[in-house]
Amino acid sequence: MNSVVDVKYLKISDLNDYIKVMFDENSFLRKVYLKGEISNFKNHTRGHLYFTLKDDTSRISAVMFYNKAVGLNFKPEDGMNVLVEGRISCYQAQGTYQIYVEKMEMDGLGNLFIEYEKLKKKLASEGLFEAKYKKTIPRYPKKIGIITASTGAAIRDILSTIKRRFPICETILFPSLVQGREAAPEIVRQLKKANEYDLDVIICGRGGGSIEDLWAFNEEIVARAIFASKIPVISAVGHEVDFTIADFVADMRAPTPTGAAEMAVPTKIEIINLLNEKKSHLNTFIKNEIRNNHNKINNLKNSYVLKNPMTLYEVKEQKLDNLLDQLTKNIEGKIIESKNKLELLKNNYILKNPLNSFETKKSELRNYNLKINSIISKILEKKEHQQDLLINTLKLINPLNILDKGYSLITKDEKVIKNQNDVSINDEINIRLSKGELLAVVKEKK
Repeated sequence: MNSVVDVKYLKISDLNDYIKVMFDENSFLRKVYLKGEISNFKNHTRGHLYFTLKDDTSRISAVMFYNKAVGLNFKPEDGMNVLVEGRISCYQAQGTYQIYVEKMEMDGLGNLFIEYEKLKKKLASEGLFEAKYKKTIPRYPKKIGIITASTGAAIRDILSTIKRRFPICETILFPSLVQGREAAPEIVRQLKKANEYDLDVIICGRGGGSIEDLWAFNEEIVARAIFASKIPVISAVGHEVDFTIADFVADMRAPTPTGAAEMAVPTKIEIINLLNEKKSHLNTFIKNEIRNNHNKINNLKNSYVLKNPMTLYEVKEQKLDNLLDQLTKNIEGKIIESKNKLELLKNNYILKNPLNSFETKKSELRNYNLKINSIISKILEKKEHQQDLLINTLKLINPLNILDKGYSLITKDEKVIKNQNDVSINDEINIRLSKGELLAVVKEKK
């Protein structure tokens, strides 16, 4: 039997503590930058975030505590690609290593998606997507404006489709950048320029590509320019699965540039069918008109009046006689009424005795004159009596009347002297008597 060698067995917690120290003391693991996809995401009730960060072949557990997560400007969820910054350490309780995330942001496409959703929500709240603002696309346009790159598959597809379907339609190209930083302002300029032309509809778009390639059509200035266009706009951006802000604000959204051309113009077959339909309607209308007019002619030919034209004359003659009789009756009535009025005037007492009426009015006038004079006299007497009373009252309250009793009124500089303190020695004072005035000098005050 082999001898037993003394072995020191470690507790699992001791081993995990040791591994944690190794992680924490490794300078490389203190600041790690990772990119990957979120899975198994869990938002704890205390605000901590737990998730797995994975790529095509590997994964790592991750935790972001509340004090760090509260600063995020987006809501993490499964399937989201993110960029994280944090430290690698060991979670002793389970013996697993994980990244403790300190900062996290969405990976490139994710940030674009956030901007896309924010702008979409903003413009929707302003009503730019509402159906009531959508202009009708004319079914048979004479002139179409096209805003896209001057080279590439999009312009070729649009032009070939229009030429094949509706060759009589005129097209005008407004060449524009459709990708890159300068694309959005260029698209806006060309939209404004196109609105200066006599166009029936505008096709604005480009071929397929990545979200970055199509981003010019997600810019706010492009959306507002499309909304402001007085000419209907068909948005034709990318493939059928691609949706841009321009698609929502345009008057019509086409799945592809080719689809936009098909929506903008009819086919030859449609036009032929329409012409045949119009021709059929016109023939039917003409036949109905001919039949109706034929019936009218037959009715006229068979009418009693045309077969017996004198009856029409006889009716008119009889009607004329009735009118003449009525006119004569009205004239005679007016003559009789006028004669009666004339007789009344002739028998009027005033006309027969004009002087009597004059004397009567003259007598009435004389009586009115006497009454007026009497009233005026009484009023004058009353006013004279009131005047006498007022004069007597004024005399009673006149302060100068007291001078007749031997009193005098002393003033200095036209101010009444009431107290010896109102004057000084050698002041000149004026003494008003009942008759006359005296000028005196103050010699002494007592």
